[in-house]
Amino acid sequence: MKTYFSMLLCMALAAPAYASVTVSSPSTGETVSSPFTLSANAASCSSQPISAMGYSLDNSTTTTIVHDTMVNAKVSSSTGSHTVHVKAWGNQGAVCVTDVGVHVVTSSSSSGPWIPSNAVRVSSIQALSNWKAVNDTGTGSGTAWGSMSIVGSPSISGGTRAFYTKFSNYGGARYYTSFGDNTSSTNFLYDGWVYIPNTSSSNTIANIEMDMNQVMSNGHTVIFGVQCDGYSHTWDYTANRGTPQYPKDTWVHSGAYCNPREWSRNTWHHVQIHYSRDSGGNVYYDAVWLDGLRLNIKATVPSAFALGWSPTLLTNFQIDGLGTSGSNTVYLSNLAVYRW
Repeated sequence: MKTYFSMLLCMALAAPAYASVTVSSPSTGETVSSPFTLSANAASCSSQPISAMGYSLDNSTTTTIVHDTMVNAKVSSSTGSHTVHVKAWGNQGAVCVTDVGVHVVTSSSSSGPWIPSNAVRVSSIQALSNWKAVNDTGTGSGTAWGSMSIVGSPSISGGTRAFYTKFSNYGGARYYTSFGDNTSSTNFLYDGWVYIPNTSSSNTIANIEMDMNQVMSNGHTVIFGVQCDGYSHTWDYTANRGTPQYPKDTWVHSGAYCNPREWSRNTWHHVQIHYSRDSGGNVYYDAVWLDGLRLNIKATVPSAFALGWSPTLLTNFQIDGLGTSGSNTVYLSNLAVYRW
């Protein structure tokens, strides 16, 4: 005599699968830490009332069964990319399945980075009037054209800057502004909110780069370069593999996952990046927090350049295109930089 669970398994194998299961958490492509929260529900399956729900991970033959029309569970898994199969069974044998891909990392923090009480904060940097746009020749043979405006929507507070980028042959547009001239601070926290609208052009974003530059008292410029790399699917950081006088600016892939084409659309994403330097321009990249989740970098590299700049604190926001031609729009709000 078959048990109820074996009957469910037989129905799952025999019946066609329809995707009418709604998964509210996690979202597809989300970076989570283990254990992560799985929340899902199903009102019906192929017009049949729901008799049970369940979930499994990757190719596992083990399905956790929930005798309800919703799932609220903590799911444990190893680090890396995984697929969660969320299932619902109708009372007459119908099976509905929704698959969600997630990236599991080792550590998380819901409180965000620590900021000392004596830190100096420059806020609403996105609203400054001295932003400029240029084609970034470092993206290779491609070209890009950028324009900007302050918009009322979407908005958190303090105004939102819209970045409109047109590109050819994978070109990138770099947008930049100066927001001070401090030469003595050695710790920085980049803190901003990024919004990508749900349009077909949002799939033409290869990389989102968020940099900060500081001229030190010796005249060398330290480049704190960080990007979400849609090619390698990592958070990258910059290093000078040459010397300050004969620099060789290089992107280094970290072990932290990131792909801008997997960020949820029509959603504000909170990006916080902590880095520091020593007097010689060696930079320690500590971590990136994406929507409160800490992603460790923990790398020290030389990053001083003899560029002949006057004292300045400068930030870049760069969008690199994906494809032979295209355009996209990305929004930035509540951009602040803390220093101490």
